[in-house]
Amino acid sequence: MASRLANEQSAYLRSARSQPVDWYPWGPEAFARAAEEKRPVLLDIGAVWCHWCHVMDHESYEDPALAEQLNRDWICIKVDRDERPDVDARYQRAVQALTSQGGWPLTAFLTPGGEVFYGGTYFPPDGRYGRPGFRTVLTQLARLFREDPEKVREQADAIRQHLEGSRPMLQAGKLTSDLLRRAADAMARPFDFRHGGFGTEPKFPHPGACDFLLTRWHDTGEPWAAEIVQRTLTGMARGGIRDHLGGGFHRYAVDQRWIVPHFEKMSYDNAELLRVYVRAAAAELPARGIAATDSAVKREQALYDEVIEGVVRWIRTVMTDPAGGYYASQDADVGPDDDGDYFTWTPDEARAALDAEEWEVLSRRYDIADAGEMRHNPRKNVLWLRQSPEEIAHALELGEEEVGRLLRSGREKLLEARAARPTPFVDTTLYTGWSALMASAMLQAGAYLERAELDAHALLTLERLWHEAATPDLAGGVRHAVGSDVSGILEDQVHVAQAALDAYEATGDMDWLDRAEQLMAHVMSEYRGDDGTLLDTPRERGGEGFLSQEITPIQDSPTPSPNGVAGIVLSRLAALTGREEWRSYRDDLLEAVAGAAESLAIFGAALIRAIDWAVMPVTHVVIVGGTDEASTALALTARRVYRPRKVLTRLAPDAPAAHLPEHLRAMVDGSAPRAYVCAGLQCAAPVDNPLALAHTLATFATRFAS
Repeated sequence: MASRLANEQSAYLRSARSQPVDWYPWGPEAFARAAEEKRPVLLDIGAVWCHWCHVMDHESYEDPALAEQLNRDWICIKVDRDERPDVDARYQRAVQALTSQGGWPLTAFLTPGGEVFYGGTYFPPDGRYGRPGFRTVLTQLARLFREDPEKVREQADAIRQHLEGSRPMLQAGKLTSDLLRRAADAMARPFDFRHGGFGTEPKFPHPGACDFLLTRWHDTGEPWAAEIVQRTLTGMARGGIRDHLGGGFHRYAVDQRWIVPHFEKMSYDNAELLRVYVRAAAAELPARGIAATDSAVKREQALYDEVIEGVVRWIRTVMTDPAGGYYASQDADVGPDDDGDYFTWTPDEARAALDAEEWEVLSRRYDIADAGEMRHNPRKNVLWLRQSPEEIAHALELGEEEVGRLLRSGREKLLEARAARPTPFVDTTLYTGWSALMASAMLQAGAYLERAELDAHALLTLERLWHEAATPDLAGGVRHAVGSDVSGILEDQVHVAQAALDAYEATGDMDWLDRAEQLMAHVMSEYRGDDGTLLDTPRERGGEGFLSQEITPIQDSPTPSPNGVAGIVLSRLAALTGREEWRSYRDDLLEAVAGAAESLAIFGAALIRAIDWAVMPVTHVVIVGGTDEASTALALTARRVYRPRKVLTRLAPDAPAAHLPEHLRAMVDGSAPRAYVCAGLQCAAPVDNPLALAHTLATFATRFAS
């Protein structure tokens, strides 16, 4: 059978090209055949990084007998959720309405018109794990479709009507600082005081919530907000959710202690985590947050720096396209029977790579013991930080410098030994929004670490996205990926606009500000609903199946909410350009959904951060100068020092300043190099050196009423 998937761009679809199932990619051809032959449609939505997707592929879709049953009774469509988030979002909603469960693989059973009449997630081929067997489900549903089409129609109609009538989270409200207080309190309720993070298990990072609570601590001085952020960031940094050898974070932990992860690594997760660790480190959270000894403060600040360096190292060595762009994901496994074996260690494997002294130190540091954490192989250990170097030095009667040396040499040996193992697949697709998210994070890391090469590659990435992913004259905005035919995804538009503003602040190049305005003008023209919120795809776009349904994405799922990001971008544009229309668009958008902010809590962090930008004072930094060393140092300081809701304008001494707010414009007199800082309507005295600017940003007008 000649596979229709062989030439697809998606690595997930190509991985199924040898399966005996007669797969179609998403599109009108499959539905037309289903209608012509009066057959139901099986829709499989998964991802290349998804462990249970690989399991179901191996157990069911690679089984010739089961494939024969599928090919006889069904029209089969396979979708990559990363490539088609618009398809995934709609069918996830439908299956969740039916079963109260979602996730991947998503297995939906459709009418020839694309409407859901049954669904679920993972189905074992024969019943186990308390789940019905896939063979039985296929047989019964195919019989139901043939023999009782009216019942199928009734079920499909009920699901469609439920989805069309449900927009429960779109609640209007006023934009007030009290709303921020209530949202922060709601975020605090599920906080895990013992291990950090939110909720019990499974435990996801929620970097956006940490970012907002870091802002609250800065604005109000409330110590509990700092404690939540500090305990969460430290818990993740110490846990097995972090890759202590290769750097970066796995997607989530299955346990409450952050120790046992699902091992896939996503670029968007790591972009947002890199951003919040940089901000917490730049804010000197360990020193200014929870009271602690000097040694503990230094150790925790060093831990944050280690995390930042690790994420950057993983991105630079594994996930970076030298021509510009950041790859999408790294798989968890190398086969269906694998469960993180690339990332985990038996004691024998670790001993074989280390000398005796290194073993003594690293086994204590990373808790490598006969009793490991992995259920499929109890001797397999996930590396996590069990003992500090000081504790190891005391236990082994060694100097701390010697312990540090052994840790460094031992880690290098383990990393070298790991590199010899079969390596999990890296999806090298350059998704536009995800690459833009990482470019933004890398610009922040580049400023914090003072590494110009990080800035350079992030800017190269954004130039590539602008030239290779943008549609002609931006008629369709930016495409979903470099080389893709898929366009019209809201999150791509707003993430690129956000990154363009970051590039403008990093370079002072007005082209980036112009590009951000062009892209947001396109968004307001094509995606804006009657209530001022933004739809996830252009209005009245239509398409097969449920694609005609309108969705307003306000939850962070899994990337930051496009409406929340848009709200932040609009605030930044209003501050940087002085154009009232951007502020008006922002207020319409946020007022239409503000009533949902408190109930969304950790799942609406981007939206809540956007409201924070709208109601709290924005700090505007203006650097007047050229490309000389002194002016460049001022600009780097303005980028590096933590301060929430900060925008940066760089002006040549003779450049017009008409776009600046009036109170700022009145201060700028052309002297250079010079830095001006205004928080809301309050302005500090101008300064002309980096130390004075850093002091001003850290101390001037830093407390606001809650």
